[in-house]
Amino acid sequence: MIGLVLAAGAGRRLRPYTDTLPKALVPVGPEGDEESQTVLDIALANFAAVGLTDVAVVVGYRKEAVYERKEALEKKHGVKLTLVDNDKAEEWNNAYSLWCARDVIKQGALLANGDTVHPVSVEKTLLDARGGGQKIILALDTVKPLDEEEMKVVTDPEKGVQQITKLMDPATANGEYIGLTLIEPEAAEELADALKTTFERDPQLYYEDGYQELVNRGFKVDVAPIGDVKWVEIDNHDDLAKGREIACQY
Repeated sequence: MIGLVLAAGAGRRLRPYTDTLPKALVPVGPEGDEESQTVLDIALANFAAVGLTDVAVVVGYRKEAVYERKEALEKKHGVKLTLVDNDKAEEWNNAYSLWCARDVIKQGALLANGDTVHPVSVEKTLLDARGGGQKIILALDTVKPLDEEEMKVVTDPEKGVQQITKLMDPATANGEYIGLTLIEPEAAEELADALKTTFERDPQLYYEDGYQELVNRGFKVDVAPIGDVKWVEIDNHDDLAKGREIACQY
């Protein structure tokens, strides 16, 4: 199993940082410290802490910044990085981005979005949830109050995920998908096909829409509740401020 980070996104709401950097390389350390840790640093450190030292990173927008830091990141975190190019990162959404990694996920992958600040306990929760025949396991926050923007999930105790989308009444959801997934090798082919179907239908769809495509086909997608954990998806400057508060606690 490898680590996998989706780091191709532009993150335009985080300008001026993202004028020159992909969102995954925006500093989440003390404000003004441009050399502080990034979301990508957090993901790589977490992977290394659970023994995943082979990591693929999907890059696109401002990918040269990741290529420039590749050697330093490998040395800092004790990992080996494979960079996967997304040639449509500024045109299409992340269903295509995850599909670009279809060959590496054949090894099995622990996927982390490149904009999610979270503790290593989430990776541990996903790895500990293995062993019951699950092929895909989503990290689910069942504690945080839900709003319109969140990636909401409806689950069934026996059948797993029934619905995953931002477009639902928060009151009907069981929790929020936080942007981390464990993908077993056996799921790779079916997932790649579902992602392809998804972005061919609409290039602006999310990879979570690919998960929904799998569910619609009768594929069981499981969840693992992460407990009362502090985390944040960084989309804008308010999120970045929260990310800095959280990141310094790890």
